Amino acid sequence: MTMLQMMQKKVEAEGEKEKELFDKFMCYCKNSGGDLAKGIADSEDKVSELPSAIEEAEASLKQLKEDLKKAQTDRAAAKAAIAEATAIREKEAATFASESGDLKTNIAAVKKAVGALEAGAKGAFLQTESAQVLMNLVQSDDKLDDEDRHDLTSFLSGGDGDGYAPQSGAITGILKQMGDTMAATLDDITATEKAALKTFNELVKAKTAEIDACTAAIEDKMKRIGDLGVKIVGMKEDLSDAEESLVEDKKYLAELEKGCATKEKEWAERCKTRQEEILALADTIKILNDDDALELFKKTLPGASSLLQVQVNQKNIKTQVLSMLQDLKANNKGDRRRLDLIMLALHGKKVGFDKVIKLIDDMVALLKTEQQDDADKKEYCEMQFDQADDKKKALERTEGKLTAAIEDAKETIATLTDEIKALGEGIVALDKSVAEATANRKEENSDFKTLFASDAAAKELLEFAKNRLNKFYNPKLYKPDFVQVHAHDAPPPPPETFGAYSKKSEESGGVIAMIDTLIKELDMEMTEAETEEKLAQEEYEELMADSAEKRAADTKSLADKESQKGDLEAELVTLGDEHKATVKELMATEKYIGNLHGECDWLLQYYDVRKEARTGEIDALGKAKAVLNGADFSLVQTKSTKFLMRA
Repeated sequence: MTMLQMMQKKVEAEGEKEKELFDKFMCYCKNSGGDLAKGIADSEDKVSELPSAIEEAEASLKQLKEDLKKAQTDRAAAKAAIAEATAIREKEAATFASESGDLKTNIAAVKKAVGALEAGAKGAFLQTESAQVLMNLVQSDDKLDDEDRHDLTSFLSGGDGDGYAPQSGAITGILKQMGDTMAATLDDITATEKAALKTFNELVKAKTAEIDACTAAIEDKMKRIGDLGVKIVGMKEDLSDAEESLVEDKKYLAELEKGCATKEKEWAERCKTRQEEILALADTIKILNDDDALELFKKTLPGASSLLQVQVNQKNIKTQVLSMLQDLKANNKGDRRRLDLIMLALHGKKVGFDKVIKLIDDMVALLKTEQQDDADKKEYCEMQFDQADDKKKALERTEGKLTAAIEDAKETIATLTDEIKALGEGIVALDKSVAEATANRKEENSDFKTLFASDAAAKELLEFAKNRLNKFYNPKLYKPDFVQVHAHDAPPPPPETFGAYSKKSEESGGVIAMIDTLIKELDMEMTEAETEEKLAQEEYEELMADSAEKRAADTKSLADKESQKGDLEAELVTLGDEHKATVKELMATEKYIGNLHGECDWLLQYYDVRKEARTGEIDALGKAKAVLNGADFSLVQTKSTKFLMRA
């Protein structure tokens, strides 16, 4: 400024205003105003259309969420229906097993009683377990007449003695009738059980199909919700940008119209010629010494207080760090989003012999029958012990497997719960980081536009000042068509309406050199800003693509894990019911084995002794019969026979 003030004293001539530049300026007013008006109309159309599109998308999103909730509720209801039906089926099956088992036991006892009566083996039957079963049945059956119950009770208790024979036919008839009734009841409950099982299987099949359909619908809706959410965010950003642009364009158009009107008035007032050199220096001083220009230079020209001082400033450090991060990102094959965010943040009776012989024959036959009964019972017991033991072992293995499966299911459900929670939190965090990155990108872009516009305006001011000086001091370097660009990025800059300066004094060389230095620094800063803006935008777009891909993958994974967890929870209920049923069956089997021991241990322990005693008794009876038939008593071998009776 000191140099310019010294030069001002030497200036004596004034420049004149050129008509051609003014015409260009007015042409600019007309063309730029039209372009701005078209841009404003386009922005107004977008601002008027986007809200309805956003509202429609948000309504679709709301409906999708309601549909998703309904599908989840329907799936849960189907699973609950299966669980409830399974519980009812288990109770029905257990009730059937108990009732059918009792009926089968009672029917078997009735058959044995009828067989014993028809074979004349009442005494042998009364000593069996079946007799006790039949006694319990008679006492508990409320359908029997009191007279029939009394007859059966008397028969089973052995109270009638030898006087019982005339009533055997009636007892047999009552027993057969009871057997037929119980058999019919068994057939009825068996048919009912089969029908209930068929209905249960059909329900489970239908509900399973419903669950599969709901799961597919849930996955599809979750994906559509994610995509629509991203689309809504994008439309809202577009609306915000359009609204901001509309306000700025309207404001600039008003300023342009006002500026053009002002220029017309100035044109009428600036018809007189001024001394070129005085005007050039005065205008230059005014341009460079203006408060706005000085403030602009302070913001855009680092080291303005020392133009020739070379210094390492924050921009140089930031450039080096960004370069290092870019190299690190290029060599990093893992998760690059963190680096992106960092960069975005920088991004019996006595009788005759015949009767005795007959009685002996009957006794031998009875002993043989009892022995056969013992043999049959022994075989039955051994077979039942073997089958029950095998069943117990199988049930124990099944119970162990079910316990392990339940534990595995619980662990897997716990793991899935943690994973679902982590995925949900991850999606929320990802959305948050995307929103932050978007906000940072907008802020950076805004800063870039502001910086670039400021630098361009400052550069234009400097070039304008230099050209005005050249007009007077260096006419050959003067550019008559040079125009000053308005610091706004929408329309092209308006042309300057006043003439440039010419140089006639050597003192202007220093000032022009300083201006050239400042212009070079501005060019460098603008180039760096453009490069940084381009890289930042590329990194932001890459981050958005990676984030969208990750969100889609995480959303699908979340739906899969929720479906898997639901299936496991339903399976866990089934496993729990199976485990309870297995444990109950195992306990029943162990109880049955205990009953077998009570029923069979005494027989198995004394079977050989009882057999030997019966053989001896039969042999003795045979010899007795032979003696009764005329055999020599000397042939009889005296033998003490012991018949082991059950205590």
